[in-house]
Amino acid sequence: MIAAQLLAYYFTELKDDEVKKIDKYLYSMRFSDETLLDIMCRFRRELENGLGRDTNPTATVKMLPTFVRSIPDGSEKGDFIALDLGGSNFRILRVKVSHEKKQTVQMESEVYDTPEDIIHGSGSRLFDHVAECLGDFMDKKNIKDKNLPVGFTFSFPCAQTKLDEAVLLTWTKRFKASGVEGMDIVKLLNKAIKKRGDYDADIIAVVNDTVGTMMTCGFDDQRCEVGIIIGTGTNACYMEELRHIDLVEGDEGRMCINTEWGAFGDDGSLEDIRTEFDREIDRGSPNPGKQLFEKMASGMYMGELVRLILVKMAKEGLLFEGRITPELLTKGKIETKHVSAIEKSKEGLSKAKDILTRLGWSHLRRTVLPSSTSAPLSLFVLPTSWPLRWGASSRG
Repeated sequence: MIAAQLLAYYFTELKDDEVKKIDKYLYSMRFSDETLLDIMCRFRRELENGLGRDTNPTATVKMLPTFVRSIPDGSEKGDFIALDLGGSNFRILRVKVSHEKKQTVQMESEVYDTPEDIIHGSGSRLFDHVAECLGDFMDKKNIKDKNLPVGFTFSFPCAQTKLDEAVLLTWTKRFKASGVEGMDIVKLLNKAIKKRGDYDADIIAVVNDTVGTMMTCGFDDQRCEVGIIIGTGTNACYMEELRHIDLVEGDEGRMCINTEWGAFGDDGSLEDIRTEFDREIDRGSPNPGKQLFEKMASGMYMGELVRLILVKMAKEGLLFEGRITPELLTKGKIETKHVSAIEKSKEGLSKAKDILTRLGWSHLRRTVLPSSTSAPLSLFVLPTSWPLRWGASSRG
């Protein structure tokens, strides 16, 4: 794990008491089975509150109906455009589904940047940018005259009353474009497209990225009824029985629910497990007090969480001989991709060297481990555990 890689590269033999201090420090961020079960019960209560008509207004986990009533059944075919906005980049795809001898899916895609001045500017600028990218994609694929149906994956909490309507409830992650919250994003995009006048687009559906994930997997395996995102942010959806959803009419059949579980804890229900690092992350975020569970678990924040922990451990003399470089004190200097690189079982040690050298620690002493060893690096430094709170799940 990351602490083992850092320590193994940069330290000579550690004394037993030093190892114990490091282990004890990190162990305080590990959840016991009892705590995890308690959190599970709290989470379930929030899910149930979100589904209830009377309790939904005050629920933090909003359990939003998507009006997606089933997963793919294998009969689908056609030529489509898909827009994917909400993570680190904006992606546009052309998807062809055909039934010749067997069902086949062909995809071609382009990735476009979403500059900070766009996502923090006005809503009209944001959707003008989306429309411009879509026009560029159509030019490259020579399909401006085809008027293909468009599906829009929009990875933010939206209230829907039908598939082609989505009112943004609140921005999350790093997006803060003004004049969009409370508005139908389909109308905003249609307005931007109409303003251009060089192509037409029929937006037939808006879905959350979790729903898109579930539907894509369901296309290959119809038993798939859950979609989970652990990337820039984190969220999940699942197929629910209509009789359990008070927010929509009817009891027959099922509907996909977008949980929006990133907001779990926004009512204070996780205060007893949030650490000083979580609180500092929240204070420096674009949306303080919101999406607290997401800030404890997703890729947008993991690198910064690691940086804050390293700063604290160095200040207490547990790491880097107590030395703190200006680079380590710089917000955003450690990214989630660096954590992932250090975590790699084969290249992790060399990646740790490269990353920490860039962070100003090339002067520190280092341990030379036996080149023939095949034992996990954690055995050299943290033989009992590497207990960071978020466990071993993938972060995106």
